[in-house]
Amino acid sequence: MLEQSAVFHRDLGILNGQPVFVGTRVPVRILFEYLEAGDSLNLFLDDFPSVSREQAVAALELARLSVFDHARAA
Repeated sequence: MLEQSAVFHRDLGILNGQPVFVGTRVPVRILFEYLEAGDSLNLFLDDFPSVSREQAVAALELARLSVFDHARAA
């Protein structure tokens, strides 16, 4: 898995500091919006070719780990 710093970052000069995939202006939230709408990861990647599959999968993995970390702490 990629390090978080290679997956997404925030910069106040890019989309008012929304987390975006590194090397793009694609907000990470768009990936989750696609999946929530029932769209596939492949469709997201086709629509946003500047995001690598590795970045998208790593973002999902980081989200999964975050959920499990918070669930244990509760």
